[in-house]
Amino acid sequence: MSKAFDELVAVMERLRAPGGCPWDNEQTYGSLARYLLEEAYETFDAIQEAEETGDTTHLREELGDLLLQVVFHSTIGKERGDFTIDSVAEEVTRKLVLRHPHVFGDAKLERAQDVLDNWDKLKANERAASGKAETVSGSILDAVPVHFPALIEALKLTSKAAKKGFDWKEVDDIFEKLDEEVGELRKAIRNKDTENTAEEIGDLLFVIANLARRLEVEPETALKQTNRKFRQRFAYVEEALSADGKTLEEASLEEMDDLWNEAKAI
Repeated sequence: MSKAFDELVAVMERLRAPGGCPWDNEQTYGSLARYLLEEAYETFDAIQEAEETGDTTHLREELGDLLLQVVFHSTIGKERGDFTIDSVAEEVTRKLVLRHPHVFGDAKLERAQDVLDNWDKLKANERAASGKAETVSGSILDAVPVHFPALIEALKLTSKAAKKGFDWKEVDDIFEKLDEEVGELRKAIRNKDTENTAEEIGDLLFVIANLARRLEVEPETALKQTNRKFRQRFAYVEEALSADGKTLEEASLEEMDDLWNEAKAI
């Protein structure tokens, strides 16, 4: 390990030691879970920012915060006798070497897709060796965590099903399904069927996630980019109105639409 990393581990251990930080000492795997998730999402946002602006300052900071969570959990693991930061690093290193036989072994895998397919096979073999393979009564979808964000879960579920041949033959077939789902949604809305409307919106989102998968677009990332774009354009509307001495409540929809179109043109 590098000196900087060793110092990070030492600082974390000092915070957890007797006479250290009361808050840090109270934390457990469970209490830290939400912070780990928050840091992962903040890192995700920082990646988007770096892609758009070329400035990686925020990304470096968020990666540090994410790394802290790994060290924090590993420090707790060491105290409990569960695992250490070294064993965590050793395990992921072993996994990387094992799943890259085309680099560290004699396997011949030239295409990126071949690497991914082989990765899945090796992962399945590892699960079987550890007794975690899918049973006859189980489902291949059981390996997809139910706590994933919905779009990511949909992507993972349909990817696994598609690898077994359960998929649309052509992208145009997905568009036909989209049209069908939109029609069903319109019908539910006309019938004022609130429960079915929610179900149809879910079906529509699921089909869109499938379309994204087939087009090799990460739906969560795509939606994040759109959210960021909406933030920027709406902020432009707010600032332009404020410059004219108006609030959002005082502006007409037509005024806001005009400013929105200005923002789109920038």
